[in-house]
Amino acid sequence: MVAHTQAASNVAYYDGGLPPKISALSEIALFAALSESELQGLAQRAVEKRFASDEVLFWEGEACAGIFLIVQGSVKIFRTSPGGREVMLSIEAAPTSVAELPLFDGGPYPASVRVVEPVVSLFINKSDFQQVCRQYPEVTLKVLAVVGRRLRHLVELVEAMTFGSVTQRLACLLLDTSKGAGAETFDLPLTHQELASRLGTVREVVSRNLARFRAQGLVRIQDRQVEIVNRPGLEQEAEAPQVASHPARLA
Repeated sequence: MVAHTQAASNVAYYDGGLPPKISALSEIALFAALSESELQGLAQRAVEKRFASDEVLFWEGEACAGIFLIVQGSVKIFRTSPGGREVMLSIEAAPTSVAELPLFDGGPYPASVRVVEPVVSLFINKSDFQQVCRQYPEVTLKVLAVVGRRLRHLVELVEAMTFGSVTQRLACLLLDTSKGAGAETFDLPLTHQELASRLGTVREVVSRNLARFRAQGLVRIQDRQVEIVNRPGLEQEAEAPQVASHPARLA
C-alpha cells in the first residue's frame, strides 16, 4: 500500500477555478466561520489530491506536511498498537478535515488516515496555512474554536471507552449515526470487524450485541441498513450499566 499517491484520474474536480474551491472550503466545519477573503486566501493555496479506496493519506508518527480537506468520499482515522492491532477512532465523510492539530503544535500526525470511499481532497501545505493565519489573524481563533470542540469530543470518546460497556458504546454509536443521518433508518458504513475496532472489542461481542438488540425489538438490520424501532429502549441500553449474569456474556 502506498501513501500519498493520487488515484489515477486526470479529471479536474474544480476546473482550476477559485469560486468552486471557496464554496467547498465553506462547507467544511473547520472553515465555516471564515469570511470570503479568508476563504480565498486558503483556496489560492489549496491543491487537489485524489486517493483511491484503501490508500493511506498519511501514517501515525509522520512529520506533518499539511492539512487534508475531504470534499468527496470518506476516510477512516485509526491508531496502531505496539502489537499491530488497529483501533479505529472514527469514520469521517465529506465535507470534513483531517490533521488539524499538528498545524498548531508542530508535532507529527497523531493517527493514520486510510480511504474508505474514493476521496477528492484539497491539501494545504503547513507553511502556506500558517502564512494565511499571519495574514488573517482571526483565522487562527476561528479554527481553534472548532479544534477545541473536537478535542472535547475525543475526551468523551476516551471516557466512553474507559468507563462504558461495549453494549453502551454500541447503542450510543447507533444513536449517534441515526442523529447524523437525520433518520431512524440509515446505512452503517462499517463491518462488524470495523465496529469492533471502533469500540475497542472483538467482532464476536459486536455481533452478539447486535443480535440481542434485534431480538429485543430495538432495531431491524438488513445487510448494512439499520432501523431503530424502539428508540427509548436503545437509549436505555446506552445509559444503563450492564450487569452480566455470566462472565462469558460480559460486553
